[in-house]
Amino acid sequence: MTEKIILWGASTGRAMRAHWVLHEFGLEYQSRPIGPRTGETQTAEYLEINPKGKVPTLQHGDLTLTESVAILSYITQNFSTPSDFFVPNDRYQKARSDELTAFIAMELDAHPLYTMRRHGDLHKIYGSAPAVVDSAKEYFLKQFHAVVPDILKSQPYLMGNIPGTVDILLLTCIDWALNYKIELPSIAMNYQQRLHDRSAYQAAYNLCYLTD
Repeated sequence: MTEKIILWGASTGRAMRAHWVLHEFGLEYQSRPIGPRTGETQTAEYLEINPKGKVPTLQHGDLTLTESVAILSYITQNFSTPSDFFVPNDRYQKARSDELTAFIAMELDAHPLYTMRRHGDLHKIYGSAPAVVDSAKEYFLKQFHAVVPDILKSQPYLMGNIPGTVDILLLTCIDWALNYKIELPSIAMNYQQRLHDRSAYQAAYNLCYLTD
């Protein structure tokens, strides 16, 4: 594939996922580091590309993707897999990866963490609701502890000995949760450090969060 890859988005965990997977796969791309709630996602130019007015957005040839999970899937399915990155190669691995993807995206990200963001960080827009925020925090911890620690007790990453897209998803949720002062067990903190140590993570972080 020779078409240019363009990635719109910076300064959010969901944009970070897209930057990170592109770096894991060693793909050259053009970064357009626009941020949410800055007005940049509401310009006529951007809304023509992504009518939802959110980030990230990935463009590759005639294809436009506007959800981080879809971007992760597209990159892993259409480019050569690095030796140190996990991509499912049979139906059972794919089913397990899909299950974890759905769990992280819905039960950790979309429901509790984004609820905390809406009624915490963005309370001036969506309204302050301390009880809702507290409930969302409790829900996050319940779901996290129901699944994650048991997996990481026996292996360093969610699908085995090397990280994959589910780890990109989970790590961004862990970073987000810690930013909200949610206390996580040491097994999660060690997992976070292993992923933070990856050169692809660090390069992606610099582009996503340290852009002028």
